[in-house]
Amino acid sequence: MLALVLSLASAASWGVSDFLGGVQSRRLPVLAVLAVSQPAGLLFIAILIPLSGADPVSADKLAIAFCAGAASLGGLGAFYAAMAMGTVSVVAPIASLGVIVPIAFGLAQGEDPGSVQLAGLVVAIAGVVILGYEEHPEHGGVARRSIVLAIVAGLGFGLFFTGIDAASPDRPGWAILAVRIGGVTAVALALIVARPGFGRVPAALPVLVAIGFFDVLANGLFAVASTKGILPVVAVGGSMYPAFTIALAHGVLGERLAQIQWGGVILALVGVGLIAGGS
Repeated sequence: MLALVLSLASAASWGVSDFLGGVQSRRLPVLAVLAVSQPAGLLFIAILIPLSGADPVSADKLAIAFCAGAASLGGLGAFYAAMAMGTVSVVAPIASLGVIVPIAFGLAQGEDPGSVQLAGLVVAIAGVVILGYEEHPEHGGVARRSIVLAIVAGLGFGLFFTGIDAASPDRPGWAILAVRIGGVTAVALALIVARPGFGRVPAALPVLVAIGFFDVLANGLFAVASTKGILPVVAVGGSMYPAFTIALAHGVLGERLAQIQWGGVILALVGVGLIAGGS
């Protein structure tokens, strides 16, 4: 029960962080959002480690966590861009299909997916197909690009889930720090290549810092949850983050979907839950 509660709390934190990041990416360059929120998150975890303690982590696991952080950063960048150009309530459940990645990793390790997971995969894919429905064909190009970016985001998130589960000890402070260093390093490399404008960043600074805080909080809660219960249970809770993002988009932005698209949202979320919990 504790593992599920912690993973649901991580989902709520991710949902808030993702919503705020998507909204800010409509006003600022995506890279500018990441360039502030990622270092802010690194600062938060660096402060928390002395307070909460952290178990030693081997060099190879730290390397895995670092790579997981870089993958997560790539996923976040794609996710923010998708939400900036598309409909949050459509993009979020598609990105949540990243839970397929740990399943694929398990297959590569010789595991066999259960019948529930296979059913969930079919249901989730059906949901994504329905979410691709566009009421206004003239906007179809933008909608398709946002869906492709959401799929890329899901891949990055799935690599993060796989890596952080492999790297986290009981008190995962150092692993989470390595994740954040990986993300900050990826941002720094991107800034060398692309030089976004930062003119409007100071006015948005409190929100950008909050994005980093909720993201780190979610990472930490998920990592702790993975040490308190089996991964399928933890993954079910963590994979519910789109529900919180969608609720905020509906309540704050006033997003409205066609009935058929709401059906796609429900199918995608149900499919994700089946995939994550079917092993």
